[in-house]
Amino acid sequence: MKLQLTLISVFCLLLLSSADANIPSRYAKQPLDWFQSDEGRRIADNVLTWQTPYGGWPKVRDTASKPFDGKSADLHTTFDNGATIDELRFLARAFLATNEPRYQQAFLKGISHILEAQYPNGGFPQYYPLGKGYHRHITYNDNVMSRILGLLRDISESSDYEFVKTEERAKVEAALTKGIDCILRTQIKQDGKLTAWCAQHDEKTLEPAWGRSYEPPSISGGESVRVVRFLMSIEEPTPEIINAVEGAVAWFRTVAIHGRRLDAFTNAEGKNDKRIVKDPDAGPLWARFYELGTNRPIFLDRDSVVRYSLSEIGQERRTGYAYYGNWAAKLLKEEYPQWRASNNN
Repeated sequence: MKLQLTLISVFCLLLLSSADANIPSRYAKQPLDWFQSDEGRRIADNVLTWQTPYGGWPKVRDTASKPFDGKSADLHTTFDNGATIDELRFLARAFLATNEPRYQQAFLKGISHILEAQYPNGGFPQYYPLGKGYHRHITYNDNVMSRILGLLRDISESSDYEFVKTEERAKVEAALTKGIDCILRTQIKQDGKLTAWCAQHDEKTLEPAWGRSYEPPSISGGESVRVVRFLMSIEEPTPEIINAVEGAVAWFRTVAIHGRRLDAFTNAEGKNDKRIVKDPDAGPLWARFYELGTNRPIFLDRDSVVRYSLSEIGQERRTGYAYYGNWAAKLLKEEYPQWRASNNN
């Protein structure tokens, strides 16, 4: 399978950048001469200090602004929230600009960490080394799978990563192929039709799995959009990839919520709150979770009890979690038609 970046893939990868990205992502697009400056070298050296002995980086930590001065055992390696992938993209560009061996060595150590973390079925956990609980599952939540596979594809195709040796590049390409196969195998079927994905899938059975107490086995109206964008960024897609995209797009159209909008208001207790109100002019919405088998939007508090209305859960979860969003709007209106035209489907 030929994997290349196309105009639409570049567009899709840009869309994958999110507010939860790590600090190094702010610098990764700097011109090469910036990396050669005192500031660029200082920040790159700071990033190196945060790399764990395993080869990855922690999340929700500013790994760029200042060096880490604690115990490495206190750092927990993860792919969540853009961690590790953002640092590796940054260091690859730093090496391209400076030819400093320490940046290359840290990058290659990180890639080895990624390859070691991959399950035989092609999936990736949220944390590696493996812990207990939902962190072990194959993770689409927070774009984990798409970010990792996007980096692996870039390594196999982009001239920016020519410093990766042929033997290591072959391993990367094999991991990429396995990862795409995992995406195809975990796509949920209902009544024989392909739909979308759960935010996490069991690492052994590949079935939809629980995340946190309010993240049930379900079909995700949020994370699945990112998966589809990744699949659409593959040039010369196989029939299986085409079917996966078409099935997911058809499902998004089926479950779209029209004539409603999410409204922020102050409730009777004087607290910020959210509710769904009628609005014939509102654009389409999608629920974060759809019940398996029925496609009904579902909502949960931290008690893990499934409810069928946003108003039935407490204010803390209504305002503290994105249960509705317009996630698939641009995908359906712009990106999918462009992809379909480019593939003459």
